[in-house]
Amino acid sequence: MSEHGREHEVAVQLGPRTYTIHVGAGILETLGARMHALGVGKRVAIVTNPSVERLYGERVRASLERSGFSPVTVEIPDGEEHKNLAWVAFIYDRLIEARLERGSVIVALGGGVVGDVAGFVAATYLRGVDFVQVPTTLVAQIDSSIGGKTGVDIAAGKNLIGAFHHPRLVIADTTTLRTLPPRELRAGLAEVIKTGAILSPELIEFLERNSRAVLDLEDAAVRFIVESCAQLKALVVAEDETEGDYRAILNFGHTLGHAVESLTGYKTFLHGEAVAVGMAFAVRLSVRVGLLDQAVADRIVSLLTLYGLPTEVPSDLTASALALAVEADKKRSQGRVKFVCLEDIGRTKFRMLSTQELQEALDAL
Repeated sequence: MSEHGREHEVAVQLGPRTYTIHVGAGILETLGARMHALGVGKRVAIVTNPSVERLYGERVRASLERSGFSPVTVEIPDGEEHKNLAWVAFIYDRLIEARLERGSVIVALGGGVVGDVAGFVAATYLRGVDFVQVPTTLVAQIDSSIGGKTGVDIAAGKNLIGAFHHPRLVIADTTTLRTLPPRELRAGLAEVIKTGAILSPELIEFLERNSRAVLDLEDAAVRFIVESCAQLKALVVAEDETEGDYRAILNFGHTLGHAVESLTGYKTFLHGEAVAVGMAFAVRLSVRVGLLDQAVADRIVSLLTLYGLPTEVPSDLTASALALAVEADKKRSQGRVKFVCLEDIGRTKFRMLSTQELQEALDAL
């Protein structure tokens, strides 16, 4: 099956909608057989971007065709700035042209942007069609492909339009990470650090001890982090599917991170880089409000630095502009923003901050 004879399966337990995440090296070619085993429709639209299409499009189509599927490919441009309703409408038009019906399947082949857009299309096209995730970036393999959150950005903020629509299947082939640019890899590692910070002291220790192996994409190291993060994310999703409360811990670093992304027009920072800035702020905020020891905050900031990630808010972004951007974010409630703080590695606590309190914290930190 896999290049090294080893594959890991993680079940996302959602009753009759339970699905499996397959993690392994060289498992891309198993896509068609696994979809066939699910009994899904034979007409398939592969949503991807040009760079991923060049690398993996042919292999994915061949795998589908071997199992009796009839695939059509729809490309959207790469980059967060294309995660919008205009490109959703473009995909709808292509699906209608290709005569995709209620029994058809959408396959998301690519990173988080492709997964979010394709998932939102799957949730809404003909009131919902089946959907399969084939993530090819680290962020997508360990986070965004798992849990059914789909959506697009609008001018007012990130992911403000969306739906919960779970995939039927996730295929995470870790060999696809070898084609990532180094900056994209580091950005993905921000989400790995996030997962460890909120859920797993063991993962943080592994990242501290094995930075060279992780950055060099050694098979065992990559497999460990993808498997660990997938397992942890699956547990959180099973506990709180639609982010009623507990699942919001996954927003650690994202509340300020989204504000940094939107204020810089999604062009200065990759998503993971903005989340790293947000995490560094969140641990400093946790110290400021008396929840976290300074030594633990320093440990998280040092780990972000070890992996080449930014930890400071850009000097040209004012505290007032950031506070307003955070206030526009979907995580506000009754005029206050829910911040995920740390009490220790693996232990979180929510803090509700007013815009004024947030602006004061940003000024101070």
